[in-house]
Order: sequence, then structure tokens, then C-alpha cells
Amino acid sequence: MEHIRLPKVEDVRLLDRIAPRRSRVGTLYLTATHTIFVENEPGPRSETWVLHSLVCSVEKQSATASGCPLLIHCKNFQLLHFVVPQDRDCYDVLVSLQRLSQPERYEELYCFSYKPNVDNDERQQDWDFLDLKADYSRMGLPNSLWRLSSVNRHYKVSDTYPAELFVPESATPPVIVGSSKFRSRGRFPTLSYYSKENHAAICRSSQPLSGFSARCLEDEQMLEAILRSNPRSDFMYVVDTRPKLNAIANRAAGKGYENEDNYSNIKFQFIGIENIHVMRNSQQKMLEVCELRSPSMSDFLEGLESSGWLKHIKAVMDAGVFIAKAVAEEGVSVLVHCSDGWDRTAQVCSVACVLLDPFYRTLKGLMVLIERDWVSFGHKFSHRCNHLDGDPKEASAIIDQFLECVWQLMEQFPCAFEFTERFLITIHSHIYSCQYGNFIGNNQRERIELGMQERTHSLWSYLWKNRMDFINPLYRPDHSQTQGLLRPSTAPYCFKFWRALYNRFDRGMHPRQSAEDTLRAIQEETQQLEEQLASHRQKITKLEEEQEWSDTQREAPFDKSPTVWDHSSGGDIALVNTPQDYTGGFVTSSPCLPRATQSSLIFMPQDLNQTSDSNLSNSSDQESGIADLSCRSPLSEDSTRDPDSDDAANSAA
Repeated sequence: MEHIRLPKVEDVRLLDRIAPRRSRVGTLYLTATHTIFVENEPGPRSETWVLHSLVCSVEKQSATASGCPLLIHCKNFQLLHFVVPQDRDCYDVLVSLQRLSQPERYEELYCFSYKPNVDNDERQQDWDFLDLKADYSRMGLPNSLWRLSSVNRHYKVSDTYPAELFVPESATPPVIVGSSKFRSRGRFPTLSYYSKENHAAICRSSQPLSGFSARCLEDEQMLEAILRSNPRSDFMYVVDTRPKLNAIANRAAGKGYENEDNYSNIKFQFIGIENIHVMRNSQQKMLEVCELRSPSMSDFLEGLESSGWLKHIKAVMDAGVFIAKAVAEEGVSVLVHCSDGWDRTAQVCSVACVLLDPFYRTLKGLMVLIERDWVSFGHKFSHRCNHLDGDPKEASAIIDQFLECVWQLMEQFPCAFEFTERFLITIHSHIYSCQYGNFIGNNQRERIELGMQERTHSLWSYLWKNRMDFINPLYRPDHSQTQGLLRPSTAPYCFKFWRALYNRFDRGMHPRQSAEDTLRAIQEETQQLEEQLASHRQKITKLEEEQEWSDTQREAPFDKSPTVWDHSSGGDIALVNTPQDYTGGFVTSSPCLPRATQSSLIFMPQDLNQTSDSNLSNSSDQESGIADLSCRSPLSEDSTRDPDSDDAANSAA
């Protein structure tokens, strides 16, 4: 709180970037953890909350007649444009936000003050939710070819690696230690993924300290041990994810890449993924295009092309496809590295795993994959996500690119993933929010020293408890897309712009729901109708039983003629709707519904209109706008409105 110069400013305007006339007037509050804007409108007031840890930059523009503009850019791509009446107040807010959004110590991060109603035992259980050893066991490890090594216990060999690692059975501790001394930051070759079907493996490391002529016998023996761990192949690939010119330039600094003359039975391959600085600048250019108020089609497409963002996504995807095919189709093991082995290496290995293994295309599987290849193997989250005040040149959207690669695959294979894009967006938001302790620090050792499990909470258990919010209604475990290797096309026309991530706060720019959200809403509505149908059937059965009992008591002759229901009497049995009753095309030939779902919606009680709408509204998410369906149900009060009318537009807004 000592960093807050001005805790409250009144008569602040929050501008709508798409429609400036829709600006809102309210009060701006600064707290220890959030910036809060509360509208002055009568009745239920709208509130906008922004975590300080999500603030990327704060910019004060030149004062105008209406006030002093203040722009807040967030790491989750939200842009807030405030107009503060007084220049002095605007300056105080600026200085306060700059300090609050750039903590100098880990203890200032939000995760250390976030206190949900969870006791210590439950918190520890949440941290134990993911078990990486169980995933290795699922792969068939350890076995006669690979063993779990404790050579890095207490982080003596590499302080950025996890304490326990899988290495070839034939690799002795002296060979491992010798190899680590020949690798940048001591990150020697170790196992990332193992295919028990054909014994091929994906290993990862950092670049060798080869310079122009240096060699290391232990490092050569380490690669030979990896090769021997795959008895079905007589060679292995070594993939350097950097452009060749970058790798050659590193030779002048005593680093570089493997010399095929010194390593037996390896095939060397350059991939050409750019470094963190190129990626940071590329994303910034792409975001500038996203923030244009009313871009023309040519301006948007030219800006997106000049940013090079999708080109970089394609490069990461191409690398993953190459490795996945090498493992699944050729049965060849692969060693992957970049410079230090915690950026491009993490991207490529994890994309390859998503392509190879259906488990990583499930909710829990993706969490395990991120925990293993990113958190455990020492991706520098604190530096790359700019969690603390430090060198801005260390920040880069490396994890963003991996999540986008998964989304691009979901677009090509909509039935292959158990989760929706909302799952990816939620993970992205919490990587930067610092609300949970999973992504704090740069490696496992730092997190242990900070006592993250004792002092903070885990994101993974929270996501699992709320997994029904992220289930893909198109997912089928037995679908052909779900099984085995995914073979995506990496032709340029197959890559799309991820508007749901980069423009999701601009509600006026695009529809508020994805196809998955629409399908989920329809599923929920269908389930409600089926429950109502079952209830009415029970009532019919009960009425028939009571009628039979009454006839028996009166000893009257039983009339076997069909019962004629008087629909005008207002009884419990609702009139069966006819196709003419469905003005929205919801049942007949609706492109939004499968045939099975259509047939289940024939009997629809007329008194469900209000109930169904309220349930749908309560289950909707404000960001996704599930209630704002492009294919409306007849149960919705808005189903008969013209979608292009002003009333419909106002309702959607």
C-alpha cells in the first residue's frame, strides 16, 4: 500500500476502443493487488478489475480539453483507455501503477497474498495432483533401456534441471557429469519423451561448448548411449532448432553445435526458429495491428504479414512435425537443443509430444506436458513473462507460441482434443497473473527455495476441479482423429489468426462465442429438456396407475379406447410442439445440431421458456458470451427477433 500515491479518483472515463461514444464514467480505485473501475450508473454497477501483475505497461499521453489520457496495456492483451480529469491525478496513478506492476521481490507477487478458503492439507493435495513419475510410468519407464538417475540431486550438475532425470541405462555417472561440463549451463542430454511401441525417444539438452574444434569424449559417449537405447535404429537425429547462421555465430563465443565427424551415427538437422528477441518484436508488431481502431482489410493483412508472427508459429510447428514423424514413422530417436535448451527446445519437444501422444491432447495430459517440459525443465517463466522488474530484453512470448501451436492443431483436428480454446486462454492468463505459484521462478530449484508449495496454491487442481468449463463437446476418445499420430498440414493457408486470444476483450469486433461454446450451450439445454421429458413421462405413468386403481375401486368396466387429452384444460401434460412452432430453425435441419440431438428435442414443454433461458444465462461466461448464440433456441425470448435489428444489437451488447 505504501506505493499507492492516490487510492481513489472520481469522474474518470473509460473509453471503448471500438466505439468511443460508449465511454463510461466512474471511479478508479487502486488497491494493493488490483486496479478497479466502478461505473457511476444507477442500479447494479459494472466493475472492471485488473490485476497489477497483468499490467505490461502504463502510458500517460498529452492532456486534452476533456482530461489526461492514461493507457494500460495488459499481458493478457487487454487495453484500458482511461481519461483522468486532472493532470496531477493522472501522474499519481501512473507512478503508482508503474511500481505496483513491477515488483522488485518475489514476495510482492499476488500468489503470496492470494488466500482462498483452503486449509494446508488440501493445498498440499492440490500440489500433489500431478505426478510426473506416473507419466513416465505410463510411457513404460524405467525399463532395461532407461533408468531414473539421481546424479542431479541437490542440483549439483545443473542448477536449472530437475533433481531427477531419465538417462540411458548404459550412461554412467562419470559420462553424465563429463557431458554436462561440455554443455551450456550443464544441461546434458536427457529424456523428454519415450515411445514404448518402437523404443524411439525424444531427448533434450543445451548446445555443446564445441567452438570451432573442441570435442568431448564423454559427450560423444552420451549420444552413443542414447543411440544404443533404441535397438531398432542404427542412427539418431540431432536437431538444432536455431537458424544455422546463429549457431555458427555462437562458435565464435566457444559454443556452437555438434560436429558430425566427431559423433558416430548421427544425422544433423537445422530447423531455423528465431531467438527470443525476434519473437518479442514480432508479437509487439502483431499486437499493434490488433489495436488499430478501424483498420482496412489491406492494413490488417499487411500488418499481420509484416509482423512475421504466423511465420514463426509455422516454424515451431514444422519442427514438431519433423520430430514426431522421426519417432513415429521412422522409429528414430532425436536429440533436440537450441542455445540453452529452455525456450525453443521446450516449444519443439512439447509440440512433438502433442502430435505423437493422444494423452497430451486431454486436459490432464496437457497440464502434465507443461509441468514436465516447461516448469520442471526450467523454462525461465519469471524472465520471459516479466514477473519482476528486470531486463525487458529477457521477456519473450515463448509459452504463448506453444499454446498457439496447440490451438492451430485444434483448428485442424476439432475432434482430437478433449479441451477447448478457453482452456488454453485460461492457462495463458494465469501464467501471467501470478495468482498461482506454478509459474513463479525460473527453475525447480528456485521454486523450492521460495517454498512455493508451502506458501502458494496450484493452478492445476483448480483447472481440474472446474474441468467441465473446458470440455470440448466434439471430443470423442474413439474418434480416428483422437488416436495415434496427428499429421497436420503446415501449408501457409492452414494458419489462422487467433482472435479469441488477441482480441477477446474487444467485444464489438467479433462474435462472443466459439463453436464449442455454442455446442456446449445446446448440450446443456438439451439435457434440461430431456430431464423435463423424463419427469413428464413419470407423471403420465403415475396418472395412468391412479386411473387404473380408481377404476378398480369403482368396479367399473375398463374402457380400452384411447384417452383423449383436452389440451385446452391447462393440465399437466403440455401440448406437443409442431415443426411450425420452431421459428428459429432449431430442430428442423439445423446446422448447429447433430441428428441425435435434434431427435431428442421433439417434445418440448411450453413452460420451459423462462427456466431454460435463466439456466443458460447463469452458466454462461462473460468473456465467451455463451448466451449470445448465433444459432438461437426456440426457448430464447430473442429467437423471433431480427438479428440485424437495433433491438438485437442492443441485446447482444
